[in-house]
Amino acid sequence: MAPVLEVADLHKRFGDTEVLKGIDFSTPAGQVIALIGSSGSGKSTLLRCINMLEVPDKGFVRIDGEEIAMETLRGVRRPADQAQLHRIRAELGMVFQSFNLWSHMTILRNVMEAPLHVQKRPRADVEEQARALLRKVGIAEKADAYPAELSGGQQQRAAIARALCINPKVMLFDEPTSALDPEIEGEVLRVIEVLADEGRTMLLVTHNLKFARDVADRVIFLHQGLIEEDGTVEEVFGSTKSPRLQQFLAAGGH
Repeated sequence: MAPVLEVADLHKRFGDTEVLKGIDFSTPAGQVIALIGSSGSGKSTLLRCINMLEVPDKGFVRIDGEEIAMETLRGVRRPADQAQLHRIRAELGMVFQSFNLWSHMTILRNVMEAPLHVQKRPRADVEEQARALLRKVGIAEKADAYPAELSGGQQQRAAIARALCINPKVMLFDEPTSALDPEIEGEVLRVIEVLADEGRTMLLVTHNLKFARDVADRVIFLHQGLIEEDGTVEEVFGSTKSPRLQQFLAAGGH
């Protein structure tokens, strides 16, 4: 069976700085991968390259066996087929650090927008699913509120509901609690734990090593744009031979 997500020889530079230097990994359906590493190691860039928010300079991404087609025009690499890109992006649920909710729409409208306008699904079905997801993440009573009326934790839970409403094959989380106060971080982490327990395929960039231990099936440690360590929670946290990872863990994940 083809991996649900496959990344091969992924490279990305910004100016003179090479951020990703050749990333290779794949994951079967239902696996939760925690991506850890110090700031600047390439974790967020890798996530953004997977859904082409950043276009990799080299390498490819496959979702459920389908490769995102690329082309190079006048020395600039870009996705070759915009229709394919929109369709594949609709299979990737992305949750950002900064919520990225539309301020002029109610929470319910935020959650419904992509299924209605990108996936062209029937409004009644989408609304039913959106309300169920808002119940799932614990903010059903906020359906008619606007983002500014919600706490940071509530906004991030709304963002998770929005990502889930497209029925994604893979969920991508980019430091989903880094913008939150510690006392409300837990409410978002609990929602992500529920999703992991349901067997969803997730790629989770996190600085919270305890959470990575608790929720992940597999941990990938990035160092200076390369995969330094890749294994089970026990292998990575309990018996690593990598001096760089040992140093990172001793510093508490910084």
